[in-house]
Amino acid sequence: MNHRATALGLVLGLVVGLLAATTGSALLGGVAQASEPFGTLFINAVRMVVIPLVATTLFAGVARLGSPREIGRIGGGALGFFWGTTVPAIVIGMGFMTVALHLWPVTVDATAAATTPNEIPGLLDFVLRLVPPNPFRSLADGALLQVIVVTVLAGAAAGAIERERRERLIGLADDVAAVFVKLIHWILWTAPLGVFGLAAPVMARMGMDLLVSLAVFVATVVVGLFVFMALFYLPAVRVLGRMAVRRFVRGVVGTYTIGFSTTSSIAALPVMFEDAERLGVRPDVSSLVLPLGAAINRAGSALFQGAAVVFLAALAGTPLALGTYLSAGVVVFLVAMSVAPIPSASIVTLAPALEAAGVPTAGLGILLGIDRVPDMFRSATNITGHVAAAVVVDGLGGSAQSDPSSGSGTPATATTSKSSVTDSQAVPEA
Repeated sequence: MNHRATALGLVLGLVVGLLAATTGSALLGGVAQASEPFGTLFINAVRMVVIPLVATTLFAGVARLGSPREIGRIGGGALGFFWGTTVPAIVIGMGFMTVALHLWPVTVDATAAATTPNEIPGLLDFVLRLVPPNPFRSLADGALLQVIVVTVLAGAAAGAIERERRERLIGLADDVAAVFVKLIHWILWTAPLGVFGLAAPVMARMGMDLLVSLAVFVATVVVGLFVFMALFYLPAVRVLGRMAVRRFVRGVVGTYTIGFSTTSSIAALPVMFEDAERLGVRPDVSSLVLPLGAAINRAGSALFQGAAVVFLAALAGTPLALGTYLSAGVVVFLVAMSVAPIPSASIVTLAPALEAAGVPTAGLGILLGIDRVPDMFRSATNITGHVAAAVVVDGLGGSAQSDPSSGSGTPATATTSKSSVTDSQAVPEA
C-alpha cells in the first residue's frame, strides 16, 4: 500500500468534505456524496478477504508452536511473556481511549449511528456463542468470533499431531494465506480512492469535529504505547530479567529506531540479534525468542486495536457494555497473536473485533489514511517487546546478565531462525 497516496486521498476527502460543510456548496456536497459508493466498495472488498486471511494465518501460527512439550521451557517462557503483556496492552488501549473521549468527546456520525445494530452483545451472550454448533455455518454467516475460536482450537490440535502431518497442514495454510495476501495487496492499492470515498461524505456531515477526533485518537494511542512500555516492559526487564533499566534502554535504541522507521519485525531482526548479544542474552535464548516474537508478539498492535474499537464505537454512537468490552478484547487478543502479513494489518484485521462489538466497519478506511504515524510507534513498541522478552526469559533461566561475555559470538542457530522466519512468517507490520 502506498501510504503517501492513501494519506493524500484522506486529505483530499477531508478538504472536500470540510469545504462542503462550511460553504454549503451543492457541487462539493454532490462530489462528497457521489464518492461514497467507492468507500463502501473498498470496505466490502477488505471484509471479503478478512475471514480467510485471519483464519489461515492464525491456524498456521498456532499450529507452528507444536505441542506444549515440544515448545519447552524457553518457548513457554516467551509465550507467557507475550500473552501476559498483550492483555494489559488491550486494557490500556481501551481504558485510555475511554478516558480521552470523556475529556474530548467526539461528535457522533448520525448516518453511522443509524445503521448500528440494535443488539449489543452481552457477557452471557458472548460466552454462549463462543463455540458454534456448526462451524461451516459460522463461516458462511461471517460470524468472525466463532471462526477465530474454531481456528485456534484446530490449530492447537494440529500442533499436537505427528510432525509430518502438521507440517503439511501448516504449508497448506501458508499457501492459502499467500493467495489472500496478494489479493489484499491489490485491494489496498485502491485505498486512496476508497479512503476519499469514506472521508469526504463523513467530513461533509461532521465538519472540523472529525479532524479534532482523529488528532485525539492518534495522541491517545502514542501516549498509551509509551505508558505501556514504562509500566510493563521496563519493570519486567528489571525484576524478571535482572537487568538495569538504563542499560536495557541504551541497548535497544537501535532496535527501536529500525522498528520505528521500517515498521517491520523482519527488517529489524538482524539489529535485534545484535542488541540482544550486546545485552548479554544467551544465543540459545535469542535464537528462539526473537523469531518467535517477530511472528506472534503484537502487544503494541493490540493496544492500538483496543483503542480503535472504543474510538470507532464512539464515532458511530454505539454504546459499549462491559460484556462488549470483554468480547471485543478477546477477539483483539486472538487476532493480535497472528497479525496478517500485510501493510497496516492492525486496521485490516480489526474487523472481527468491530463485528464482536456491533460497531460499523466503515471507519476503518478513515484510520487507514492516518495510520502511518501510529503504525511507526506501535511497531517500535512490538519490536522492543521482542528484545525485552529475550532478556526476561534469559534472566529467568538464571544466566548472569552482568557478564557480557556470556552472549559473545553470533550464533549459527540465530541465522537459521532468522532465515526460516523470513521465508515462512514474514510480517511487514511489526
